[in-house]
Amino acid sequence: MDPLIEAARDALENAHVPYSEYRVGAAIETADGTVFTGCNIENANYSNSLHAEEVAIAEAVKEGHREFDRIAVTSGVRDGVTPCGMCRQTLAEFADGDLPVLCDEGGGETSEYALGELLPNTISEGTLDDADRDRSPSE
Repeated sequence: MDPLIEAARDALENAHVPYSEYRVGAAIETADGTVFTGCNIENANYSNSLHAEEVAIAEAVKEGHREFDRIAVTSGVRDGVTPCGMCRQTLAEFADGDLPVLCDEGGGETSEYALGELLPNTISEGTLDDADRDRSPSE
């Protein structure tokens, strides 16, 4: 099994999921090979919950990392979970569309996607710049 998937599975142990009982773990590998992990942390106000991928990215960014080589995600039921749209957009802030996203299918099987496959037409600094140029001066 890929060590990055193993790290994501290990992160499941700390998930706080009293409401959904759906544990998610993530592990992100930086350009220098350092691995940071995250797990989902639910809150009774669901919109305040933290997603595993975002926790892993936050840990890496907090330590000064801004370049990533790949990310792995898993769930407690090993169902091939992929990052949600919000997590995909967060990943796109730090990685291009070629970032490998490994998804744990269970039984030693993984699926691999490129981030660009999961999130085409990403909102980026470039698209924001384009939107500013498209506005007329009277807006």
